[in-house]
Amino acid sequence: MDKQDFKVGIVGAGWIAAKAAETLNGLDGFHPYTIGSRSLEKAQAFAAQWGIERAYGSYTEVIEDPEVDLLYVATPHSHHFEVTKEALEKGKPCLVEKAFMANKAQAQVIVDLARRRKVFLAEAIWTRYQPALQMVRGLIQEGRIGKPQLVTATLGYSMGRKERIFRPDLCGGALLDLGVYCLNFVRMFCDAPIVSMDSQCVKTDTGMDLSNAISLVLADGILANVQSSAACVGDNIGVIAGTEGNLIIDNVNNPQRITVNGPDRVYVETIPVPKQITGYEYQFVACRDAIAAGLTEPPQMPLDETLYIMELMDGLRKDWDVRYPMDEIDWK
Repeated sequence: MDKQDFKVGIVGAGWIAAKAAETLNGLDGFHPYTIGSRSLEKAQAFAAQWGIERAYGSYTEVIEDPEVDLLYVATPHSHHFEVTKEALEKGKPCLVEKAFMANKAQAQVIVDLARRRKVFLAEAIWTRYQPALQMVRGLIQEGRIGKPQLVTATLGYSMGRKERIFRPDLCGGALLDLGVYCLNFVRMFCDAPIVSMDSQCVKTDTGMDLSNAISLVLADGILANVQSSAACVGDNIGVIAGTEGNLIIDNVNNPQRITVNGPDRVYVETIPVPKQITGYEYQFVACRDAIAAGLTEPPQMPLDETLYIMELMDGLRKDWDVRYPMDEIDWK
């Protein structure tokens, strides 16, 4: 593998795949090499738009291309399992979009397979790889806000009747699409075990969670309240409140600014994050560097943490009776 020409094969030709292609085209040392879709015509159009060298009318052809250094799985959540399983069985390193799988059972099978075959595997939860994470952790460790006591986060987008949100067979709902960011926001900065979890949700007429609110109590006494919605324009702000001040993160989905406030909410400073291509670049760099170092998972998002988040989301959906077709097989 030439570190100066790291070739990424993209599976799926939707919006998030286009964002990945844009990122890779702007990232030194990377090459968006192939695109695979279930439609060759769609793959060819995508390749022409983004300057991609090879277009395939199947996912298998991307997986089997020997030039691909990393497979980026950008299909809907509902289709992650089969393509990732096929890739791992053929020894292809994988970066799988969030939410990682439909449920914990699928995720466990995939993680076990990767570990057994010693093939690189990572979840593409982009906030875990961005510089803002270490910046916020550093501020907390420096004692800038005292001892953290309360975490809040909201993520909301008005998605109308977007098909993937309303269809159970596409693993619809706000939780796997948006709530996963809020849960990761808590876990990125407060890693004590969760000792209790309460929640509520409002469902669509198809039985998917449209809006949800989740309260978490951590073993170290921190309380976290997070909410996500596919029905409204949220403020998307995250707050970590401590005994001596707070940190306000302007967007839990892609932080751009961190505001530091001291006692009595007195403003101290605003810290910008480094300029981005799209924000996705950090996960691709992390995967390349981990593979080059002989690692089988990235330190920024360990697979055990991916499994933990999947387990939390399973528990929430069971409480809400929000089920996908594959749950009938996997939830035993």
